[in-house]
Amino acid sequence: MAIELDDLNAFLAVARAGGFRDAARATGSSASGLSEAVSRLETRLGLRLFHRSTRSVRPTEVGGRLAERLTPALAEVESALDIVNGFREKPAGTLRLNVPVVVARLILPGIVPAFLAAFPDIRLEITAEDGFVDVLAAGYDAGIRYDERLEQDMIAVPIGPRVQRYAAAAAPAYLDRRGRPRHPRDLLAHACLPGRLTSGGITTWEFEREGEAVKLDPSGPLVVNLGGAVELAVAATLAGTGIIYLFEEWLRPYFESGALEPVLPEWWLAFPGPFLYYPGRRLVPAPLRAFIDFLRSQRPD
Repeated sequence: MAIELDDLNAFLAVARAGGFRDAARATGSSASGLSEAVSRLETRLGLRLFHRSTRSVRPTEVGGRLAERLTPALAEVESALDIVNGFREKPAGTLRLNVPVVVARLILPGIVPAFLAAFPDIRLEITAEDGFVDVLAAGYDAGIRYDERLEQDMIAVPIGPRVQRYAAAAAPAYLDRRGRPRHPRDLLAHACLPGRLTSGGITTWEFEREGEAVKLDPSGPLVVNLGGAVELAVAATLAGTGIIYLFEEWLRPYFESGALEPVLPEWWLAFPGPFLYYPGRRLVPAPLRAFIDFLRSQRPD
């Protein structure tokens, strides 16, 4: 039974994405081409691999089992073929990363352009999302997460600033109207703009000063999901709707321009910066190895 490797890759891309259009966007190919590849594979196997409807595409039982077994197998094939990269003057290929939205916005812009300039034969594909992702099962080479979200049995490499802070902020006009908090508990009497986690819960605001820790469950007129809707909360804060609690780097330009005023800066909570993580039990692909070495070269001794 002669089966093309490209057809297997196409099948796996559709299974991961849950549809032909999303798989086409993820792989840079066409939905029709993926559909043809999957149909060709189904014909060769004599089995239906997906249940297709106008609303969804989901694997059949045999399709699900095939995807489960193919994921590590094709990863090993890619690793084996990647050995060729060791003989190139510069690494080539695709590097797929899964990262939080805040990392894509605040950290990667200071890294990616210089990396791509140094390695012009590498194509970088980045998916920004805040939910938990099994990077291997989802087809990524590596992920970026904060320490509390790192998966076990992974190698972690520091990326970006090693210390970050959450900052509270509001428009000066809002604070003139409602008063300036002097203690974190004063926030309970204010209009706060909390975020919603991917788990569905509302974020807890944490503050710390000289050994005193304060945790609050804020409430207010606007709740946004962390990630894609954060800019809406920032815009509402700028308009004087309430107080926001966000990464200091995200708000710093507004502090510098005077559009926002720091709230309780002596209480802002510091925490370790993010890590690039990847499985240590398999050969590291050349594009990922190049990225790791680049990160290390950018860090001060």
